[in-house]
Amino acid sequence: MDSEKERKREVIVDFDFGSDSGAVDLSGKVHQLPCAVKFDGPCSVSQYFKPKSTGIEVDGLSVQNAYFRGRKLQGATISLPEGYYGYVIGRKSLRKRKASEESQDSSSWQVKAKFENITYWNHDTLPTQDDTFQRSFHWLTVAQALHKPVTAEDLADASTALKNMS
Repeated sequence: MDSEKERKREVIVDFDFGSDSGAVDLSGKVHQLPCAVKFDGPCSVSQYFKPKSTGIEVDGLSVQNAYFRGRKLQGATISLPEGYYGYVIGRKSLRKRKASEESQDSSSWQVKAKFENITYWNHDTLPTQDDTFQRSFHWLTVAQALHKPVTAEDLADASTALKNMS
């Protein structure tokens, strides 16, 4: 019986993107490192992590060098696809709950910062358009095509194309 109650319990998650005008712009400051950093908190990253341009361009990407814990990294800054933004979110300050909300789990989140580009890093290889990180953005185009509503005109065009192939 208890497990049935657990399965039926509602969780409400509320994202407040309307207040992102006051969010800090982190464009040019977001990095995807090829390692795990087991720390979550403030630190003076810019004092130690200092990317520098190499003047080399590969596949249209301007290569940068940096060192992290003594290991050389090579990376490139890329813009997020048009229409997409990255967000850093945090819990909203708690407000008094109504009695009707007490039985539900509720989490409210708000935008703390946003970004439009990201720098990704490789250990020992130059960044290219064939990097896994770069290729992951191709999924956005595939997902958009899969979820786009099909119109009667699209069906007619596909039918005509199939008839022409036979």
